Amino acid sequence: MSSMLCASIYGGSSIKTVPHYTPFVGESYLRSKQYGKNHYATSYVPTLWHKTGKIQKERCVMIPSHHNLEHIYRVNNGGSTFQETQRRYDVKAISNHSSEYGPQFQDPKSISETIKNEFDIFYRFIRPYTTIPAVTLVTSMSLLALEKLSDLSPIFFIGWLKLLVASLLMNVFHCGFNQLCDIEIDKINKPHLPLAAGEWSYTKGVIVVASSLILCFLLAWIEGSWPLFWGFLFAAMLTSVYSVDLPLLRWKKSALLAAATIITNVPVAGTLPYYFHMQTRVFKRPATFPRPLIFCVAILSLYFLVIALFKDIPDIEGDKEHGVQSLSVILGQKPVFWICISLLQMGYGATILAGATSPFLWSKLITGLGHGILALAVWYRSKSVDLKNNDSIQSFYKFIWKIIIVEFFLIPLFR
Repeated sequence: MSSMLCASIYGGSSIKTVPHYTPFVGESYLRSKQYGKNHYATSYVPTLWHKTGKIQKERCVMIPSHHNLEHIYRVNNGGSTFQETQRRYDVKAISNHSSEYGPQFQDPKSISETIKNEFDIFYRFIRPYTTIPAVTLVTSMSLLALEKLSDLSPIFFIGWLKLLVASLLMNVFHCGFNQLCDIEIDKINKPHLPLAAGEWSYTKGVIVVASSLILCFLLAWIEGSWPLFWGFLFAAMLTSVYSVDLPLLRWKKSALLAAATIITNVPVAGTLPYYFHMQTRVFKRPATFPRPLIFCVAILSLYFLVIALFKDIPDIEGDKEHGVQSLSVILGQKPVFWICISLLQMGYGATILAGATSPFLWSKLITGLGHGILALAVWYRSKSVDLKNNDSIQSFYKFIWKIIIVEFFLIPLFR
């Protein structure tokens, strides 16, 4: 009787053993049982001898390990009296670190990597360079609603925190909804985005976007804030008509309608609802339209006009292929780039003049000096942009978002 010992060594990849050559007719099979860590499993392989008609058993002892090891038991069947050809029967058993009879355990490192990967995908999905301005916009509008130093109370900070959560959820909706409608274009222009890259399914994207929008309205309803409710509704409608590819919609195909949508969305659908929410629901004051708020809407409208024009400069290839008639497609990248720079410089000049009319000396100095520095930074940075390199264009686009963040900190100081 031939016997075999299959020992799985810790850290090994696989062990293959071949028993003594035993001629027989019929099939061989291997049954193995694992009883847990550091226990032995014994199996018997019955074989039918052709010549003697006797049944014998081969004993196989297998030692389980902590790794996935492959144990292969091979039996070579030689020729019989009826045929001389050689037949081979392979029986494969795969031993895992956990048996089918015991609890299944996942590697903590694997769980950690999965969570980290999902977070990275979500981080790219929400477009972080737009998320940070959303946070600073809420902060800026909340500070703009302050009338005296005593307004900086726990009521203010709680109201600011609730508004911040709602704003971030709305930003997820804006970014995600646009990606859901632009998957084919993004495969050309922005292949790193999760939906375009296939890292997230379309269904998962819909769930995330819809959940964010529902939570926005739920928070507005809980707070009893009509400014927030109508602001979110108006913003969602503008995002839909901008992106959805249906008759009379998909305004992004038109340079004029696209610019009008973006200009209206953030300064009007974002700025005014946030300010009036803080003014009426948090501070319980009547709604007013002060001079700093007018300045805020004007300067942000200019910024987001630049955003509306500039964002299409690196996307010209995909826009042409899908029939999107952006200003960059119509005029070319270089003219649109310098139009954006000129608009920013004119805006800074107008802002410095507006700041000079403030009755407060500190406001005059901060507004004038701050916007003067921004104007110089934009001019200096624009000189290094290579319009033939999309990475260089994207880098300047993100720079514009950074100066918008600086603007959000300057706005409350305009009085």
